[in-house]
Amino acid sequence: MTETRTDGRPNSLSDYWMPFTANRAFQRAPRMITGAQGLHYISEDGRKIFDATSGLYCVNAGHCDPHIVAAIQKTAGELDYAPAFQFGHPKAFELASRLAMLAPDGLEHVFFASSGSEAVDTAMKIALAYHRANGDGQRVRFIGRERGYHGVGFGGMSVGGIPGNRKAFGQLLPGVDHLATTYNRERQAFSVGEPDWGEELADELERIIALHDASNIAAVIVEPVAGSTGCIAPPKGYLQRLAAIAAKHGVLLIFDEVITAFGRLGHAFAAERYGVQPNLIAFAKGLTNGAVPMSGVLVEDKIYRAFMQGPEQLPEFYHGYTYSAHPLAVTAALATLDVYREKQLFARAAENEAGFADAMMGLREARHVVDIRPVGLMCGIDLQSRDGSFGARGYEVMVRAFNEYDLYVRVGGDTLVIAPPLIASLEDIQDLAGRLRRVLDQID
Repeated sequence: MTETRTDGRPNSLSDYWMPFTANRAFQRAPRMITGAQGLHYISEDGRKIFDATSGLYCVNAGHCDPHIVAAIQKTAGELDYAPAFQFGHPKAFELASRLAMLAPDGLEHVFFASSGSEAVDTAMKIALAYHRANGDGQRVRFIGRERGYHGVGFGGMSVGGIPGNRKAFGQLLPGVDHLATTYNRERQAFSVGEPDWGEELADELERIIALHDASNIAAVIVEPVAGSTGCIAPPKGYLQRLAAIAAKHGVLLIFDEVITAFGRLGHAFAAERYGVQPNLIAFAKGLTNGAVPMSGVLVEDKIYRAFMQGPEQLPEFYHGYTYSAHPLAVTAALATLDVYREKQLFARAAENEAGFADAMMGLREARHVVDIRPVGLMCGIDLQSRDGSFGARGYEVMVRAFNEYDLYVRVGGDTLVIAPPLIASLEDIQDLAGRLRRVLDQID
C-alpha cells in the first residue's frame, strides 16, 4: 500500500494507469499540467504552454472561460444531481431544444450520455432498435471505415478501423464490414481542405450492400472528417454520394461528430458544411468546452416516432446512463453555447480557415514532413517514420515541444494533430506554427 501524502503531490506515478499513454516513459519523465487559461496550459514549473490541440479537440472556446466557470459553480450549489430515469430537470430540456435548433432539419430529438464512446454505442443501439420496431429485426450489420475512430466501447471499436485500437481485443462484435479509407497519399498529399480525388470510393458501399443484401444492414457510420487518425478530410462529393447510396437502400447513416461538431469546421455540425443530413449524429467534446463530460445523439424525427408506441407506463427504449443530462454537464453545455454565440466562434473559425491552412502548409519544407492536411481549424501532419521505430519521431516531437518550446501538440504514431481553440487569432496560429517548425528542425 502506498503511504498517503498530504502535500497534494502524487504518491506514486504507477497508481494511475493512464489512458492511451506510454506509461513507463511518462513515469520516467512526467509532463504535469496544473492550470489553464485561454490558449494556454500551466505546467507544474509555472510555464505557459500553448495548447495546440484544444485539449483533446474539446476546449473550443479556450480554457476556463469565466461565463462557463461561473455557471458551473452556481449549479454545483443548487442541484448536484438529478435522476435521469423517470425524472427530469428543466435545463436538460432547454439544452435539447437549443441543440435541435442548431442541428440539420429533421434531427429534432436528443439522447444524452457522458462520453463520445457512449454516444456512438447509443447511436448504434438506436439504429438496431429502430429497425426492430419497424419489423426489420434482421437488419443487424454495421459498416464502418478503415482508419475511423469511434471511441472505445465494444460497438465503437468494432466499427472503428484503427488497428492499434482493435488488435488487443480479438473478435469484437460480429457482422461488421469496413469501407476503405479515403486517404491516398500518392493522389492527395498536401491537399488543402477536401481533396479533389476520391469521390468514387463511396461506391464501395454499394458493393458491401450487394454482398449482404440491404435487408440485413442496419447502418453505416463515418466521421465527416476522420480526426483521431490524423485529420483526413472527405474527398469532394464523397459524403453526399455515400448518403445517397445509404438512403436508397434504407440503411441509416450515422455521423460521428464527436470532434467535428461545435465549430471545428466553421459550422455547428459538419453535416451543414457538407450539405448532408444523416439520420443520427453522435457528438461530445466541444459541447461543454471540455469542462464537464457530456455527449449525446441527435435523432431524426421518424426514428424517434418509431419508438413512441406500446404501453405508456413503460420505457420506450431500454437504454440510458446514470449521468445522462447531469445537471453540471447541462449547465456547462448551455453556458458553452452562449459563449459560442456571443463570440461568434463558428464564424470566426470559418474566417480563419484560410489563414490557418497557409500557416500549416508553411511547414511543408520542414524536416521529416511527408504530408500536411488542413481542413477547418484542424490539421494532420505526417512525419517520416524512423526505420524500425514507428512512433519514435512523433513522440520526440511531442516531448521536446512541451519541454523546450512550451507547446502542447497531440501525437498519434508519427502524425501530429493541430487543432487550436477557436479563439486563437491568426497571429496566435503563426506563433504555434513557428514553434512547431523550430521543434521539427531539431529532430533527427
